Amino acid sequence: MLRQGDVTEDVPTDGMLLTVIGCSGSYPGPDSPASCYLVQARSPEEPDRTWSLVLDMGNGALGLLQRYVDPLAVDAVLLSHLHADHCVDMTSYYVLRKYHPTGCQPRIPVYGPKGTARRLARAYDLPRKPGMREEFIFRTYGRTFTVGPFTVESFEVDHPVPAYGMRISANGKVLAYSGDTGPVPALHDLATDADLFLCEASFRHGDDNPPSLHLTGVEAGEYAAKAHAARLVVTHIPPWHDGDAIYAEAEAVFPGPCDRAATGAVYRI
Repeated sequence: MLRQGDVTEDVPTDGMLLTVIGCSGSYPGPDSPASCYLVQARSPEEPDRTWSLVLDMGNGALGLLQRYVDPLAVDAVLLSHLHADHCVDMTSYYVLRKYHPTGCQPRIPVYGPKGTARRLARAYDLPRKPGMREEFIFRTYGRTFTVGPFTVESFEVDHPVPAYGMRISANGKVLAYSGDTGPVPALHDLATDADLFLCEASFRHGDDNPPSLHLTGVEAGEYAAKAHAARLVVTHIPPWHDGDAIYAEAEAVFPGPCDRAATGAVYRI
């Protein structure tokens, strides 16, 4: 099993590696956990060191994550927002780090909206203090920050709770992640000239969709096209929809390479 600092063969020093852990929208589906993505990179200065970020930790994600990385090797977790399908498996991750047979593990940073520490403590029925603060260092979005070779810029997006998209750069490459959002100008900013745009598409075009919640496949494709993203990966499609149909909406309006996210899919960025 890989441990922190071990190098996996495919992790580049000239870009990033994105592995889709969970891509089911709103709740786990028969083929995928809820939202979770593993982003890895090395830097030319430390070619023998693999850095690993986890974007979101939704229902069922921690189990599958272990196929691709030792959970003790994760350097930071970035939570786009505090709905259960994006954060609830942090309760299991807390248990893993606190009670591991090798001992309580060093704290790692967890980035999220204001109130993340309180929300996760409540989810596991812990007292507010210390909550999970002995296992994680909680930090809120607002400023650009770095983790190893990664530079992360957050963008507030449009959702019923405070929510953020992210622009992640490493080794001259850019991964953009929409998080959950309705149409909002910030999507253009975070995705501009991205090498890969990982964008949610939870709604079908033509339905009477509620505002300020999610995107259609058409909207995901349009944002990617206007931002001149090099590749679009459509994700967060709920199991109650025909995922191929929503993917087809995006593919029809995006002129570049377009994929539908699938558990275990790996992208070299």
